[in-house]
Amino acid sequence: MARYTTPVCRRCRRAGMKLYLKGVRCETARCPIEKQWRNKPPGMHFWQRRRPSEYGVRLREKQKLRWYSGVLERQFRRFFDEAQRTKGSTGERLLILMERRLDNVVYRLGFTSGRKAARQLVNHGHVLVNDRVADIPSQKVKPGDVIQIRDRKASRDLVQQWLTEEEGRVVPPWLSADPPNFRGEVKTMPSREDVSIQLNEQLIVEFCSR
Repeated sequence: MARYTTPVCRRCRRAGMKLYLKGVRCETARCPIEKQWRNKPPGMHFWQRRRPSEYGVRLREKQKLRWYSGVLERQFRRFFDEAQRTKGSTGERLLILMERRLDNVVYRLGFTSGRKAARQLVNHGHVLVNDRVADIPSQKVKPGDVIQIRDRKASRDLVQQWLTEEEGRVVPPWLSADPPNFRGEVKTMPSREDVSIQLNEQLIVEFCSR
């Protein structure tokens, strides 16, 4: 499988905003976006770059969402095609579909420090959905689903470390978390307001529909 192996902070600098790709570090002063001398696009000659075209502006919005969610281009296109087939605003439906991914839910419940770690946790079989092992990070959750860490010492010791580091994280209103029992539940479907990243989804639709 393809992997992104260069420093992920370059992506935040390219996007010009925090994409929270490094977990706890993104909340500290070590984040490049917080450093005035690093808070600029990567590359030696960034100051020589021309103003982005309309195509470039739309591409950047699409890349922000893709990087933030941690998906590759082909998988992103599948989510977009599914959003197009559903009723309502395609842009909002796309954001909601990405928010409902199992790896995102595991992260939002505070079980890991980032979405990349959440994806690995799911892939390695540490997560249960409705008392069944779920090892597909792109699985979409629905209201009433119960997400739980497996009752194994290895699984719970791993998550306990993250719960300690992430203590105080705000859980979105469409989820309920029970950290002492390594458990969470999906209360309702997420809305556009529950998506934490700031972007213009209409530009993403225009780019993908061209």
